[in-house]
Amino acid sequence: MSQWDGKSKGTLLGYKIFVFLIKKLGVRAAYGLLIFVSFYYFLFSPKSFRAIYYYLRQRQGYGIWKALWNVYQTYFVFGQTIIDKVAISSGLRGKYTYQFDGIDILKEVLAKKRGGILISAHVGNFEIADKFFADIDVDLQINLVAADQERTIIKEYIKRISEKPSVKFIHIQEDMSHVFAINEALSNNELICFTGDRYFDGAKTLTAPLLGKVAHFPAGPFRIASRLSAPVIFVYVMRESGLRYHLYARRAVDVKQREPHAVLAAYTSSVEGILQKYPLQWFNFFDFWK
Repeated sequence: MSQWDGKSKGTLLGYKIFVFLIKKLGVRAAYGLLIFVSFYYFLFSPKSFRAIYYYLRQRQGYGIWKALWNVYQTYFVFGQTIIDKVAISSGLRGKYTYQFDGIDILKEVLAKKRGGILISAHVGNFEIADKFFADIDVDLQINLVAADQERTIIKEYIKRISEKPSVKFIHIQEDMSHVFAINEALSNNELICFTGDRYFDGAKTLTAPLLGKVAHFPAGPFRIASRLSAPVIFVYVMRESGLRYHLYARRAVDVKQREPHAVLAAYTSSVEGILQKYPLQWFNFFDFWK
């Protein structure tokens, strides 16, 4: 059973405090408050603590004390990505710098007018990816395939204070109607974006090793990617030090059609590579490996 329920943590008051600090005192002032917020989660969020400690200790091979310290660091970096998302979406994009790595791959895919499949993971800060893509092509259309599991007052609040997103959403439906929306978008030379590392109870899954231990992954993104003729690209937006982000785009190679396990194997290899560079930006705060 997947232990991720699709719902984020936090309170409306907490978000409002951070937004106030961002607007009145700047992003770095909001980071200062994170010192205490991260410590709170370090002490009082046992499920997420155990999940991240296991990842750092067993999957990354850290010693006990290094793993403990980096659990706190992971909470802190995750908080920074949330603050950055709010700041960038609310009009402070110019405060940050952005580096592109693999932009030619995305431009080539667009030039061929065949559409494309982007697969990311819950690492880094992919939710600000559309701010990168806007620099590549102002007419670019991106469709984020998502399971809309929560409609909360926090979500509505963030929506109110944010600029209009440049991405469109395709919500997963029980009647599979989202498959038609995906095909229509691809026929219009649009990009379809999935995250390939989370699924819900009852969903079909595929298994593959990640960081040395077998885990379950949602079958949908990899089956769709293997059945369509569109190119498959793995994309990540990773946080660097300071107010800097780095977008990585990597083409899936040696992947044949009708072989979803081959796409998944290429994906897990890609995720492992990005986690080697950014071990503290793994943001699956649940028992991923069971």
